[in-house]
Amino acid sequence: MTQSPQTNAKGFSKAFWVSNTVELFERMAYYAVFIVLTIYLSNILGFNDFEASMISGLFSGGLYLLPIFTGAYADKIGFRKSMIIAFSLLSAGYLGLGVLPTLLEAAGLVEYGEVTRFSGLADSSERWMIVPVLFVIMLGGSFIKSIISASVAKETTEATRARGYSIFYMMVNFGAFTGKTIIDPLRNAIGEQAYIYINFFSATMTILALLSVVLLYKSAHTAGEGKSMREIGQGFLRIITNWRLLILILIVTGFWMVQQQLYATMPKYVIRMAGETAKPGWIANVNPFVVVCCVSFITKWMAKRTAITSMNIGMFLIPVSALLMACGNLLGNEIISGMSNITLMMILGIVVQALAECFISPRYLEYFSLQAPEGEEGMYLGFSHLHSFLSSIFGFGIAGVLLTKYCPDPALFATREAWEAASANAHYIWYYFAGIGLVAAIALLIFAKTTESIDKKKKV
Repeated sequence: MTQSPQTNAKGFSKAFWVSNTVELFERMAYYAVFIVLTIYLSNILGFNDFEASMISGLFSGGLYLLPIFTGAYADKIGFRKSMIIAFSLLSAGYLGLGVLPTLLEAAGLVEYGEVTRFSGLADSSERWMIVPVLFVIMLGGSFIKSIISASVAKETTEATRARGYSIFYMMVNFGAFTGKTIIDPLRNAIGEQAYIYINFFSATMTILALLSVVLLYKSAHTAGEGKSMREIGQGFLRIITNWRLLILILIVTGFWMVQQQLYATMPKYVIRMAGETAKPGWIANVNPFVVVCCVSFITKWMAKRTAITSMNIGMFLIPVSALLMACGNLLGNEIISGMSNITLMMILGIVVQALAECFISPRYLEYFSLQAPEGEEGMYLGFSHLHSFLSSIFGFGIAGVLLTKYCPDPALFATREAWEAASANAHYIWYYFAGIGLVAAIALLIFAKTTESIDKKKKV
């Protein structure tokens, strides 16, 4: 059989590989910033734990809510134009995150160095300038959420789709790993100013992605482009009346509420509990490292199993991961000399969490892509991210409350002893998330059994 010039020897088109490459750049940019976003908001802009968590949660949530609409718009105007819009907005937004502190410092509200010195910023309305900056990033990122995963759907066949999403998810996590490695060496070198300069790295990555799309991306699959708004509305109605997809989204939200704690709770938790020398960037990198190493193997291993079966296995791993994280505060002497038990058990918990992700995420995207009619991939894959909107809002919101209650900011206490007394039960945070994960796992098991029974009756 003669191959199309757009298709390489392994059965994937040039557009598929360009899509995955720009996803790599985008994830490097996003995770370099997002791993320390709550710290940036607190240490650079002066927001308290709850405010920082809510701003981060709304930002992350918006990134996953807007793809429902930007995905439909991307189907209309085409993926190439959509990617150009997306990476232009992202580049402007990340530059804004880097420039904003300079403007605040010039206004005499703060002085940045190895340690930030506030001079009225915490009481100033000018720090809220962060909101439009984050909105620009949120809008640009929302295009990417639907476009890249939908492009993978368009550029693969039924035979290559599972492998295509495995490659896509490996690139996502390789980007996440690489982005997170930047922050800790930078923090060691220049202190808290690292939370400012990391944004310029992210802007560079999205500019490279923009150039890659302009110069290299061209897809032969254009079905759906030029749709009327009425046709888009009809497609949207088909999605929101699909009860299976809606229930699955709600269930998987439980998994992602636990997963969000890599960014909502973990960075502040390990720095406060294990000390300022803790490296949250490296700890968080355990997740993408394990995923990159294992996702292809697990996808092949589960290839003959249904997507729901694979997801069920992952869902029952997630409460185990949260319980392991809780153990760090319960153990006595250091198990590994020179490594805090907080750090050790956090790493072990994240390993299990990453394995759960390998079973769940690629197959979840595959499940959604198979529901999408031709020409509506962007809309359906945009809608698939609704679980992350819900988990961001609730996950970050709960994290802000739990951090304030069980692991508060040491700066709020007159003595170290007073803080230690207030944070003695910091590990309770992870019990809450273990409970959420367990409820979600049981719900998915019931969902699988129920839908299997319904499908069998339809075949009779």
